[in-house]
Amino acid sequence: MTQTGEKFGRINAIPAYQLVADAIEREILARRIRPGEPIGTEAQLVKQFGVNRSTVREGIRLLEQSGLIHRDSGRRLMASLPHYSRLATRMSRAMLLHEVTFRELWEATTALEIATVEQAAEHATADVIAELKANVASTEKASADPAAVAELDIQFHSLIAKASQNRVLQLAREPSSLLIFPTTEIILRKLKEGVPRLIQAHRKIADAVSQHDKETSRLWMLRHAKDWRRGFERAGKDIDLPIDRVYMKEVMTR
Repeated sequence: MTQTGEKFGRINAIPAYQLVADAIEREILARRIRPGEPIGTEAQLVKQFGVNRSTVREGIRLLEQSGLIHRDSGRRLMASLPHYSRLATRMSRAMLLHEVTFRELWEATTALEIATVEQAAEHATADVIAELKANVASTEKASADPAAVAELDIQFHSLIAKASQNRVLQLAREPSSLLIFPTTEIILRKLKEGVPRLIQAHRKIADAVSQHDKETSRLWMLRHAKDWRRGFERAGKDIDLPIDRVYMKEVMTR
C-alpha cells in the first residue's frame, strides 16, 4: 500500500530513447543482426522507429556505451559483441543497486568457480595449463606485495575460466568476480598467512587441472573459496552487509 492508502504507485513511462536501444539490443542478442553487420543509418532508424533524430542518437549512445554497437572508419553504425567486462560492469552495478550482500556473492561465486574449474579440468589445453603455472610462479615471486598478489589472483581465476572453454561460464562469473576478488587485497594485507594459503591453493588447482583431475580441482577450489570467507571474516568484515557498505567502510578506515 502507498502512503495515501492507494494500492498502486505512479507509473513512470519508459523514455523513447530507451525503447529504441532495447529494440536494437534484442535484435543483436538474438543474432538477427550479427556482429559486424550494419544496423542502419540514423536517418533510417528515425524513419523505422517513427521518432526524432535526438531520440535515436540517445538510444545509440546507450548501445555504444554497452559495447553492442560501434562506428566503423566511415562512421557507419555496426553491431558488435560486447566484451565480457562491459556486460559484467552492467550486472555488477545492478547487484550494488539491489544491495546484494557478500554472503550472497560468496555463495554464487563459489558455485560458479567450482563449475568452471570442473570444466577446466576436462578441457584445458597445454597452452592454458602453461599460463596457469606461469601465473603461480609469478605469484610466488610477488608474495611480498599484497596488491600484486591480488591482481595475479584475478588473472588466475580468469585463466581457469579460459581453460573451461565455456563462454556461458565465462560470462556468468564475470559480474561477481569484479566485486568479490578486489577484497582479496584487503584480506592479504590483514592476515599474514593469507598469501601462502592462496599460493598453495592456486598451485594445487593448477596441478589438478593439468592432470585433468576434476575431483581434486573441485576440492581445492572449494577450499580456496572457504578460505576467502574465513579470511574475510577474520579481517573484521561482516559478510551479511551489502557490498557497497563494506567497501565504503574500508575506504573510510584507511
